[in-house]
Amino acid sequence: MSTSTATLVKQKVRTLADRLRNFRVYHRYLGLFLGMFILISSVTGILLGWKKDVDLLQPPTQKGVTTDLQQWLPLAELSARSLAGLDSAQGINNNPIDRIEARLDKGIVKTIFTDGSWEVQLDASTGKVLSVARRHSDWIEKIHDGSIISDLFKLISMNVLGLGLLILSVTGFFLWFYPKQIRKIKS
Repeated sequence: MSTSTATLVKQKVRTLADRLRNFRVYHRYLGLFLGMFILISSVTGILLGWKKDVDLLQPPTQKGVTTDLQQWLPLAELSARSLAGLDSAQGINNNPIDRIEARLDKGIVKTIFTDGSWEVQLDASTGKVLSVARRHSDWIEKIHDGSIISDLFKLISMNVLGLGLLILSVTGFFLWFYPKQIRKIKS
């Protein structure tokens, strides 16, 4: 190998080694910064994946008498009965309704309340209270996506997390690839 070729090889190796050092620094500090977000998102994601199978996380969906919508009570009546059901079961009144979910295939409606993650399930045709329970999956989801702090925090943190994971993937690839290239150039 001539001296000019050897010098060229050394320059190439030095350039790759410098890039590798920089990627290690970026990768390390970004990984440390994102580690807590990734840990929280991972743990809550696992819990959310199990929410339909673990009754503590989300109450099981009950079954109503009929799925025929013609026999269902009006929504105003169902919401009033949900409020009364929460009050009689837990002594909670003045809890605003967040949403009402209709389960057409089960013949029920689920009324989810704003405060305390309470859920009341009613038979949609009779108005009978089938279940009053907490939905722990709701507050776990708020932790998971960052909306427990604010919607702005959710927007910023999810973008930082996504961009950070993308950068970690790219720098991780180069931390794997550049040493191979350096060995190849040296041999």
